[in-house]
Amino acid sequence: MRVFITGATGFIGSAVVRELIGAGHQVVGVARSDAGAAFLASAGAEVYRGDLTDPDGLRGGAATADGVIHLAFQHDFADFEASARTERRAIERLGEELSDSGRPFVVTSGTAGLPPGRVGTEDDGFVDDSPAAARMPNEAAALSLAERGVRVSAVRLSPSVHGVGDHGFVPRLIDLARERGVSAYVGDGANRWPAVHRLDAARLYRLALESAPAGSRLHGVDDENVPFRDIAAAIGRHLDLPVTAIPAAEAGAHFGWLGGLVGRDIPASSAVTRKLLDWQPEQPGLLADLDEGHYFEQGAARV
Repeated sequence: MRVFITGATGFIGSAVVRELIGAGHQVVGVARSDAGAAFLASAGAEVYRGDLTDPDGLRGGAATADGVIHLAFQHDFADFEASARTERRAIERLGEELSDSGRPFVVTSGTAGLPPGRVGTEDDGFVDDSPAAARMPNEAAALSLAERGVRVSAVRLSPSVHGVGDHGFVPRLIDLARERGVSAYVGDGANRWPAVHRLDAARLYRLALESAPAGSRLHGVDDENVPFRDIAAAIGRHLDLPVTAIPAAEAGAHFGWLGGLVGRDIPASSAVTRKLLDWQPEQPGLLADLDEGHYFEQGAARV
């Protein structure tokens, strides 16, 4: 299958590129920079220059593809709503190209928007008070394409997609611990986060591309419910720093833009996804990955 991928040079996208090529697919990856183009070429992928700000250009890239995987997102937390609108326009243009073709279209969403306080499932919708609420309608917009002859599915990724090269939430927590001199959690730290290794996530994207039914909501979840205080404890242990509770009212001041997420109790299950696609995560869980030590190597590459 000839697969067009946005976000192909990112932390997760680069793993998806390798996963697809390893399974015999032909990959056309979007690159914004010369460095990204060089990576794609070295991985054996075809390079397509573009980005989310040119949705018509992305549509042109999808025109000759047998399927599309959308991973790109501009993580501008200073104007998250604008980033979400940019993504929505790209999804709409890609959907127009794929309409009435039966071709697969795998989009990226997240479990952070699920109802807090209980284990979220693939059947659950999102809640309005999620820190990522502005992006949540994009999943619905994508899944509506199933009514227009697109075999669309949405992969809801865990808040922590971890592994070597991670530059997401966990590295930011580590940086904050170094800056503040403590590794912190909110309240009693019993709130739970799901997590998945990037290589397991990459395989899920491939399986979704190959066989997910139209309209599927899939959960990229291995660890269902890692207590946040256990994440903080692992960070404190590796940095030899005290582990401290932060009152909820002070979370924003301590964690910055992460303040609305670190105290959220958002466990999630992937039972439906595992059964539907025979997806079985094989990589280390989040705490085991932290204990491997690569997260704490000063100057480690985060690409």
